[in-house]
Amino acid sequence: MSTHATPHRAESGGAATPGGRTEFTTTFALFAAVLMLLAGACGVLTGIASIVQDEVLVRGPQYTYTLDLATWGWIHLVLAVLLGAAGAGVLWGASWARALGITAAALNIVAHFAFLPHFPIWGLMLIALNVIVIWALVPYRAEKA
Repeated sequence: MSTHATPHRAESGGAATPGGRTEFTTTFALFAAVLMLLAGACGVLTGIASIVQDEVLVRGPQYTYTLDLATWGWIHLVLAVLLGAAGAGVLWGASWARALGITAAALNIVAHFAFLPHFPIWGLMLIALNVIVIWALVPYRAEKA
């Protein structure tokens, strides 16, 4: 039996290390970065479709959060660029990317909630995807170089 304490590495089950980081947290954050890049690409397509040809989208009944579809397109386009930048930043290990990713994902949840009358199933899927992104980024800390 050893009399000195040695630090333990994280087990694959997700046990925390003395520094508070786990391999699972880092892997989950990298998965979230890929999801942000995917959500950014989908947001760009949604935004362009809404801006260029708003008759492609289904117009639903009157809704409390009614905006012109071109306005929704610009909102989705800006949020998509923010999500894509945050996803790339998390992949590169940038410290600013975590805060930007959480903020952009939260704003994207609000935007897709308000956009539900136009694409209800798509909106619910992207809301769930953004919740997963936030869940993955909250405990993540980028490695300090």
